[in-house]
Amino acid sequence: MAATSEQGTGGTRQAVRSDGGLVLFRVAGVPVLLAPSWWVGSLIVVVLYAPLVGRLLPDASTLTSWLLAAAFALLLGLSVLAHELGHCLAALRLGIPVRRLRLFLLGGLSEVARTPKRPVHEGLVAAAGPAVSLLLGGFCGLLMFAVPPDGAVWMLVAECAVANLAVAVFNLLPGLPLDGGRLVRAGVWAVTGARAKGTRAAVAGGAVVAAGLLVWALWGLATGSPDRWLRLGVCVVTAWFVILGARSELAAEARRTWPEGLDLGELVRPVLQLPAESPVSDALAASAGRGVVLVRADGVAAGLLDTGAAERLAGTSPHAPAELAAEPIRAETVLLASEPGEDVVERVRETPAWQFLVVDDEGRPAGVLRRDDLRAALNRRTR
Repeated sequence: MAATSEQGTGGTRQAVRSDGGLVLFRVAGVPVLLAPSWWVGSLIVVVLYAPLVGRLLPDASTLTSWLLAAAFALLLGLSVLAHELGHCLAALRLGIPVRRLRLFLLGGLSEVARTPKRPVHEGLVAAAGPAVSLLLGGFCGLLMFAVPPDGAVWMLVAECAVANLAVAVFNLLPGLPLDGGRLVRAGVWAVTGARAKGTRAAVAGGAVVAAGLLVWALWGLATGSPDRWLRLGVCVVTAWFVILGARSELAAEARRTWPEGLDLGELVRPVLQLPAESPVSDALAASAGRGVVLVRADGVAAGLLDTGAAERLAGTSPHAPAELAAEPIRAETVLLASEPGEDVVERVRETPAWQFLVVDDEGRPAGVLRRDDLRAALNRRTR
């Protein structure tokens, strides 16, 4: 889930495309997307699973085997969807916005817009998906006793049970980017008080999971397991996904971790207050190396001078009021000088703005933080 990229209730199918694929419907305002790669993954599952169906149901025709394999691929997709909806709804319940839910080649992903602030929230969101999968798997397992065995219907119910239990068990493996890895991170974070330590522990777990998957696949080949080719294909692709995901989580943690010894004051540019009616050319000249707060005659701040807009305005109307090139000061673009560094990083990452007004505990302007200055400082400290 990611951790790891926004938000009516709806169940109407919409033939709408976005950068992540086809929008199927929305849940609590969150779009559910089907990526083109999902079809590729489903086709691979059908091709690898059809021969196994033929062995489990010897009397089944070739057409029946392929239809049951296609049904399994569809049920697997629905199982992943239910799993991700568990994550999505848990995150929303905890006040964590979700950008979108996406189904793709290797499963699904609920893209949260904000990192959980507390380890218990991380753990609850991570556990919600496997909990849904286990409940559905258990229900289908019980339903198998109510269906005549050895038939196609029984096989479909069994497939649904296996699909959900497989999704739950796999995602509970203790390594990032899987849910089990997020539970490990939450646990280490709760014990040590450091999210970064939890991430490193869970990334190490991801390496162990990837190695274990490859060993299991090779063991299937060595022993001639009936599902050896299905196992090999799934395990190799999944191990690759786990390794890339773990590396991505580690890089993301480095980007959000406030470097030890770095003080916010080192990054904040001095702030200058100017009348909002000042000529834009004068305000632009005064902004060199500084942030400029434009204040109206009634003492209310008109905004921060947007140097890009000011340069364009000065090129055509140098005596125009600087307020015309002001960027409004919004609640999300105001930072407290005493705010913890990691909260500053998170706020800047979440907010679509290139500069932020920093104020002291009394609410007085203390400086301006520019996104590029923060990014450069974090890059220097994480090399």
